[in-house]
Amino acid sequence: MRLRTRIWNTLAVALLLVATPAALAQTVKTGKNPAERGKYLSIVGGCNDCHSPKLMTANGPTTDPARILSGHPATERLPSVPPGVLGPGKWMAMTNDGLTAWVGPWGISFAANLTPDAETGIGRWSVQQFIQTLRTGKHLGVGRPLLPPMPAEELAAMTDTDLKALFSYLKSLQPVKNLVPAPIPPGP
Repeated sequence: MRLRTRIWNTLAVALLLVATPAALAQTVKTGKNPAERGKYLSIVGGCNDCHSPKLMTANGPTTDPARILSGHPATERLPSVPPGVLGPGKWMAMTNDGLTAWVGPWGISFAANLTPDAETGIGRWSVQQFIQTLRTGKHLGVGRPLLPPMPAEELAAMTDTDLKALFSYLKSLQPVKNLVPAPIPPGP
């Protein structure tokens, strides 16, 4: 009898050890904690790829933990675009070494500051404005278009629940004061 009890207890502990990480991952994926779900969505959605400045390491560029999702650094000067590399039959787009600025037929676009800084980020935005921005592909839902490489069409397909979770995560970040430059229209 004791052997049977010991076997069942061992199986129960083993099952708990296996099931707990999966249950935690499922909690994040199903949205029981909106900010954690939003963090998960920002990771799988690649938000840091463009919206977070990078640090160069021995293994290549990595997200700067002090400037997560703070957008293109306001003080960073862009290198000039070599003449003749963009256009039909050539390159469609080029990016800076931090992936926070992009140049293409639309001009130059800069990744926005998504931190809750009230003056330079989304600190004064409402969740409705955030959702409207991603649904319409326009700044604050009514302004200028969101420019490449922002995957506006793909983000518009997200559910309201997921967009609210993403907004909740962004609002939970440390605010970073960083006034991102305005887009630059294409030259002649």
